[in-house]
Formats: sequence, structure tokens, C-alpha cells
Amino acid sequence: MTSPDGADGVSAAMRYKEIVGLAAKAANDLRAWELNRAEELDSAIAAAQAAVEAAAEREQRTSQGANHWWRMAEDNVSRLSWLELAEPPGPAPNARGDRLDQYLAEVKPAYNQLVHAVLQLGWRARR
Repeated sequence: MTSPDGADGVSAAMRYKEIVGLAAKAANDLRAWELNRAEELDSAIAAAQAAVEAAAEREQRTSQGANHWWRMAEDNVSRLSWLELAEPPGPAPNARGDRLDQYLAEVKPAYNQLVHAVLQLGWRARR
């Protein structure tokens, strides 16, 4: 049992000093953690902004490419007087952003099939 006069070797003032020191250390540790976390979040925000900009650029490139192929297909199909053209393609809400290049790469073979079909129709029409 501790005596009121601090006979156990630790006075109330010493204990108070120890508690204040621990509280100050905890405050400093918390401040350091908050600064590190703020730096981590700043880096994550910068990376996310860069990713959004890159995605927007890829989306714009893909849209321009799709519209280019559409105009070329329109030119080929316009020779067929009996065929009405549809509206140009729009963004697909279910498209995955990480596959934009693959989607655009799939357009060229489809376009080539269209050109081949139009040429065959033209050949048959000349018979």
C-alpha cells in the first residue's frame, strides 16, 4: 500500500510528470502519424487524378477511332441506295475502360467484313 507522503519512492509530482510526458509523446506520435497519412493521401489523390486524366484521354482516343471507322463504313454503305444508315455509335455503358484498345482493335476486322460484303453486293448487282 502506498503511503500518502510517497514513501514508496514515487511521489505524486513524479507520477504527474510521467503522465504528462506520456501524453506529450502520444500527441507527438499522433501528429507524426497524421502528417504521414496526409502525405499518403496527397499521393493517392495525385495518382487518382492522373489515372482519371489518362482514362479520359484513352476514352477520347477510342471515341475518335470509333467515329473514324464509322465514317469509313458510312462511305462504303452509302453506295447501297436501299440501305438506310443508322445513327453513329455512342458510348456503351457496360464497356470496360481497361479494354478500350481491344474494343477498337475489334472494329477493323468488322469493317473489313463490311467492305467485303459491300463489294460482293456490288458485284452481284452488276450481273
